[in-house]
Amino acid sequence: MSILPITASFQSYLTDERHFSKYTARCYGADLRQFVEYLSEEHGLDPADTAEADELRRRLEPGQTAGTITSKTITSIICNADADLIRGFLSHLGEQQYSPATMARKIATLRSFYKWAERRGAAGSNPMTLIRTPRQTKRLPKAITIEQVEQLLSAPSDTDVLGRRDRGMLETLYSTGIRVSELVGLNFEDLDLQNEALHVRGKGRKERIVPLGSHALAAIARYVELLPTDPRFEEPWQTRNNGGVPLFLNKHGKRLSSRSVRRKLDKYLRSVGLDPSISPHTLRHSFATHLLDNGADLRSVQELLGHQSLSTTQVYTHLSAQRVRDSYDDAHPRAEAG
Repeated sequence: MSILPITASFQSYLTDERHFSKYTARCYGADLRQFVEYLSEEHGLDPADTAEADELRRRLEPGQTAGTITSKTITSIICNADADLIRGFLSHLGEQQYSPATMARKIATLRSFYKWAERRGAAGSNPMTLIRTPRQTKRLPKAITIEQVEQLLSAPSDTDVLGRRDRGMLETLYSTGIRVSELVGLNFEDLDLQNEALHVRGKGRKERIVPLGSHALAAIARYVELLPTDPRFEEPWQTRNNGGVPLFLNKHGKRLSSRSVRRKLDKYLRSVGLDPSISPHTLRHSFATHLLDNGADLRSVQELLGHQSLSTTQVYTHLSAQRVRDSYDDAHPRAEAG
């Protein structure tokens, strides 16, 4: 199915103005295209018709309002949608048994879309103001024990540059709690060795400074020490300027991808016999949980994780409290009824 002009415009807005990651923007675009497909089938219209591009152009012209346009195109139907049409679409989705999290994201897509369309004058009103998002049961983030972290971090080889790279990556993920997308985006110049810190570019192009622990610093130093000895990586900082010089390189001397980090992690999980469902994000959860377990305050953890809202970080306090409860139940002789 071809991409409707209004869908393409919305997706460009997400990446160019809202600074969504390409992955998130693609997910929102896919959700909106699903809405388009539903309307196309319901009304027997072809969204590939050239009238769709003309319709969007007219709607975005100065002085033009949604009420003055009566042509029957998918774009016009979307932009004149009411709450009943949205409920019909959500009912259609419900029949496909999506998970609550997926349904919540699809509703979030429509909320963002109609806010965007109303602000630009393409839609006369926002039907999503009458639509509630179903409450989701909060799932506690998964964390592994300090002993399991130690097992994992000791798995990569220390004898070659790729093994040292992998040790540096895993140590950095656990030492800082950064996201895997932030890890692969690191450049050499983001390392502040004097202050033992990292300069991190996070979601929405927000930047923050995070401290780097001594073990992670040592692992990165040992990796960088071997780089010039391998012809694939010799003096990479002198030959790469576009977008900065990547800190963590793949075997071809290019920036490592998030998918590659996941593959490397999977390999080490298998080698030490840990749960294969552990992900790079698990190390982020473990970082936050272990800090709170050892007395760190919530605000500091919020800043380290790069969370915009404190409520996002508060879920870790529930996890920490649950771990305390589990320890109590296991250890106290009168914790459970006989």
